[in-house]
Amino acid sequence: MARLMVLLLLLLAFCAPAARGLYFHIGETEKRCFIEEIPDETMVIGNYRTQMWDKQKEVFLPSTPGLGMHVEVKDPEGKVVLSRQYGSEGRFTFTSHTPGDHQICLHSNSTKMSLFAGGRLRVHLDIQVGEHANNYPEIAAKDKLTELQLRARQLLDQVEQIQKEQDYQRYREERFRLTSESTNQRVLWWSIAQTVILILTGIWQMRHLKSFFEAKKLV
Repeated sequence: MARLMVLLLLLLAFCAPAARGLYFHIGETEKRCFIEEIPDETMVIGNYRTQMWDKQKEVFLPSTPGLGMHVEVKDPEGKVVLSRQYGSEGRFTFTSHTPGDHQICLHSNSTKMSLFAGGRLRVHLDIQVGEHANNYPEIAAKDKLTELQLRARQLLDQVEQIQKEQDYQRYREERFRLTSESTNQRVLWWSIAQTVILILTGIWQMRHLKSFFEAKKLV
């Protein structure tokens, strides 16, 4: 059963897309952030390219020389993992040390560039996580690997990434279990407190009514 699960996961890994590519538009002082769920000890590579909007031609220019992008990455605990200024197109890399949601934010240095003041910018972003971040042709050329050796290397990297994903899922399940147990415990104590309050309120009401009736000489 375990071998079957591993084979299915490997098949999914082969079929999964190798990157998360997208593009978005930002204004002069706008910051755009993305949340990426990443296991621990996992390398992440982001490639981006910017295009400035030409108001006269009403098209996005093929390149944006002179414009810079600031990239900031925070881990699930809010600690800054990466904070650096790059060019109009480039590549940023970081390695996660805490499993969970990582925040990746980008914004331009548009205040230093009068041509972009009040303009619009298109940013193409491609994020690669885990073994997808490895440049296997470069690794094969550097280590002089045969096609079979390279394929074996890819399989090992994928198995390692699957193991990290499984560890991360177990970590999430553990956190969810602890949260559920804590919530259940709080609900139990709240129910007990409500019951005690109701009992004490009933006893007080009975004593108060008894005193009232005795005062009125009805009992």
